[in-house]
This record gives sequence, C-alpha cells and structure tokens, in this order.
Amino acid sequence: MATLTNSAPLYDTLLTGARLIDGTGTNAVRADLAIKGDRIAAIGELNHARAAEEINVKGLCVAPGFIDTHTHDDQACISDSHMEPKISQGVTTVVVGNCGVSLAPLDHPSSVPEPINLLGSPSDFMYKDFHSYFDAVDSSKPITNVVALIGHSSLRVAAMRDVGRLAQPGEINTMTQMIDEGMKSGASGLSSGVFYPIGSAADNNEIIPLVQKTAEYGGIYASHMRDEHAGVLDAMQEVFEAARFGGAPLLISHHKCAGRRNWGRSSETLDLLDSVRTSQDVSVDMYPYEAASSVLDPELVEEDTPVLITWSTPFPEASGRYLREIAQDWCCSDVEAARQLCPAGACYFFMSEDDIERIIQHPSTMIGSDGLPMDEHPHPRLWGTFPRVIRRYAIQRELFSIEEAVRKMTSLPANRFGIRSRGVLKQGSYADLVVFDPNTVADTATYQNPKQAASGICKVFVNGRLSWDGRLCVSSGSGHLLRRAEGIP
Repeated sequence: MATLTNSAPLYDTLLTGARLIDGTGTNAVRADLAIKGDRIAAIGELNHARAAEEINVKGLCVAPGFIDTHTHDDQACISDSHMEPKISQGVTTVVVGNCGVSLAPLDHPSSVPEPINLLGSPSDFMYKDFHSYFDAVDSSKPITNVVALIGHSSLRVAAMRDVGRLAQPGEINTMTQMIDEGMKSGASGLSSGVFYPIGSAADNNEIIPLVQKTAEYGGIYASHMRDEHAGVLDAMQEVFEAARFGGAPLLISHHKCAGRRNWGRSSETLDLLDSVRTSQDVSVDMYPYEAASSVLDPELVEEDTPVLITWSTPFPEASGRYLREIAQDWCCSDVEAARQLCPAGACYFFMSEDDIERIIQHPSTMIGSDGLPMDEHPHPRLWGTFPRVIRRYAIQRELFSIEEAVRKMTSLPANRFGIRSRGVLKQGSYADLVVFDPNTVADTATYQNPKQAASGICKVFVNGRLSWDGRLCVSSGSGHLLRRAEGIP
C-alpha cells in the first residue's frame, strides 16, 4: 500500500470560506467543504486540508444541487446531454415522466397524440419498455441525474386502441404489467394527466389498480388533476381518493387556481390540503410564474387571458407572438385563430400572483419547472425557475428565508422521491452542489427572450464533477440515472 506523503492531496476539490446552506432549512453556517470522488468528504474548518484544486468561495452560498420535481426532459436527457437550461440554474437532478406522459412504453407509434407530442417527434418514441428507455439514458450520459415516472397516458396508448373510453379489465391488467416492468427496471412512481383528452376518459376505477401496483414497489403517485379551474376542489378529492385506496404517497403537480374567476381560491385548496394531510401523505409542487404552458387548446382560450404562442406546426412563424395579435391580423376571433394554429403550444396567463405567493409558502410545496425543452419559444420557467424562487420570493418578497427556499428545492423533494444521500450537505452525501452569489442570483429568462441562462449561478457540481463554471457546461456525463432501487427504501 502506498504511503501518503505530506504533499499528496487528501481531497479532489476544496471549497473554502463558504456560506453553507445544508438543505434542511436551518440557518447557514460559515465552513469549508471538501469533495473526494463523487462524495462530500468533509465539512468544517479545513484550513490545513490539501486538495488537488482549492476554490475560494468566500461571500458565496454553497447548497445542495436543486432537484427539479416536475420536468418533461424525457427526450432532452438523451438527445441533449449538456441540458444547459437545467444545469445553468443549479439543477442537478430532474424528474421526468410527469403529467401522465413518458417516452416508454411506446414503440414507434404511427402518430403521437397530444400532449405526448410535447416530448418530441414520432421518431423519438422507440422505447417499448422502461428497461430500453433506461438503457438509452445511461448511454447518453446526461449532465444531470435523472429520476423517472411512468406516464398513465403513455400506458393507455400502449395498451388500448381507443383511448377515448374507460379501459376494460384486460387493458387495465396489461397496464399493471407494464407498471410492474417499469418499477422493476427502476422507475420511481406513476404519473397521470386526466386533464388531457388522452387520459380524461379514465376514472378512479381505472387508476386505483395502477396506483396499487405502483405502491407495491414503494412508488409515488403524481397527478396533473382533471381540473385546475372552477372544479379544482372536486379534482383534488378525486386524486386524494386514488392515492388513499391505491396506498401511495400523492404529489399534486403544478398546483394552481387557474382562470380569473378562480383567483383567490388557493385559500380553499390549501385548507383542504391541510385537512387531508392529517390522514394522508400528500404534497404539491409548483412553478413560480403567472402563466402555464402546454399544448394550444381553443377551449382554454378566454377573452381576459393573454395567450402566447410557443410553437405551431402549420404556422411556425407564429412562435413568440400573442394570439390576440395573430387574430387581429387574420380578422377573426381568438378561438378561431387558435383552431387554425393547431397543433401548437402556448403560454396561458391565467394565474394570480396572490395565489402563487400563498401556494409557494405552504410547507409541503416543492418546486418544479414544468419546462418544455422541445418548444421553439419556451416558457421562461425552463431556464429560470430555481433562481427566481430565491431572488423574487425569498430575497425581494421576503416570503421565507433563502434557507427555506433551498429546502423546498433540495431535501424536501429528495425525501418525497426517496432519493438517498442527496438534497443535503453532510459528510458522505453525493457531491451534488450549487455555488451561487446571493447578491446577483436571479432569473434572466423572459417571455420575450426565454432562452437566457440565470445570473449568479457560479459553479455546479454533479456527483463531484464540476459541470457548470458560471458561463459554460464544462463536463458532460456527470449525472446518473437514479433507479428506484437506488433511491427509495
């Protein structure tokens, strides 16, 4: 065995003079942090420690890498291994397969229905099962870690010829077998999106058996509810029931009160949430913006709601323009213009800031970007969600401390998804780290110019490797696919 000389480095990287925010919500402390391999090797006063590289981060915050609980990066983590929209804002782990849509189990479908088409073109859908999909993720070596959910709508497309009706017992059995394969391969849970036509025919008679199968493996159930407008309370009761009888923890996706007539009702929804949380394991995630983003649906177009077109197949030149302007140019109604633009994507400005602030302060609320990386003109949340939480809601609005903001983006989602040894700064944890400047950290992406990296994100480490240096992706392949067996007890 070789003898360690006095000049030999003990660590690979040493961050000195940091303001350490450990992810638990407790107050920051001044300390040094050492990395060895892919782990945090030491925290404390390390004045005499030796490292191959020493980085002075005095005046900067060091926190666990952010965990994006709600993404549609299913194809992006394969085709764009650098994933700059995420790594540039400090995200080191993404959860894919949300809203009921996932790339598996879909094998070269002849057409890709909405909203699955948000994930990519038909040529991207070539994963007959999750084992195949996970092999593709492993081979692509993405820059971030990846956690995957099984999409209920994708199951329906794979198991049913007609998704416009309730699944029959044999089809439900086929879907449970697919869940069995997905969970054994390493998926972390099930997601649904009965808001969308592709899944709306399903009721809890169909969904509960699927949640039960997921729960057998310790998986989570995440739901894009049937209604986030006037029927939001009934929709919440529906998903509470599915999770209760299915026996799985519930995550309500991108919780909101949508539509001007619905503004202010977050007081009601959060009261209901608190009541149910006394007997069920329930939480929510959200994005900190007043506009949603999805496929363009003429039925969602309202006179008092601005709509920004993000992409359009028949009229690609419409990307980045407002629907009202296009309708005026075409001398037609907004609804008629929307029909002509489809298939298309859009941002709908139908949330109130008061509701956003009320929901984001709830102790169970986590942060998910819900960005669409395949959009030509994406929602700014794709690039700016996590710095925006710190700048706007912690520093400017003072709704909570920076430490609490970090908790919502690190240890809270790590615990929710059962991701072991991540989301906190402690010796032995994986070295997923973000170094940011509290004086300059901010989102710079706007609705007009959405593809803009955040400011103040100085360095990002993924599994111990420097992956973002404040300006550029400096290494790829640092992320891992976090299979359920590695992430959920």
